[in-house]
Amino acid sequence: MSVANVLRIEGELTIYRAMELKTALLPNPPLTEIDLSGVTEIDTAGVQLLMLAKKTALAEHRKLRLMGHSPPVLEVFELLNIAAYFGDHLVMGPRVAGGRSGDGH
Repeated sequence: MSVANVLRIEGELTIYRAMELKTALLPNPPLTEIDLSGVTEIDTAGVQLLMLAKKTALAEHRKLRLMGHSPPVLEVFELLNIAAYFGDHLVMGPRVAGGRSGDGH
């Protein structure tokens, strides 16, 4: 049985933290899970970092799971229609008029 190596990201997952987070997302030993519950904002640079981490894991024949998707992460994943790329279980909030999630975000 292997031990989980989890990274919990707090705050922004944006271009302003891309270099800092790239190092954190590609550590040795490699991550097994990325907890996104503390992400307050994500942009395409953040999405690209997550895709790089997932692609690297696949190339190394290991699993990497994204978990705890925060409302900003869910919103961007839904907007870009990329949830299937990561292959992780997502729980999307109910949609309400105006296209926003029912959770107030």
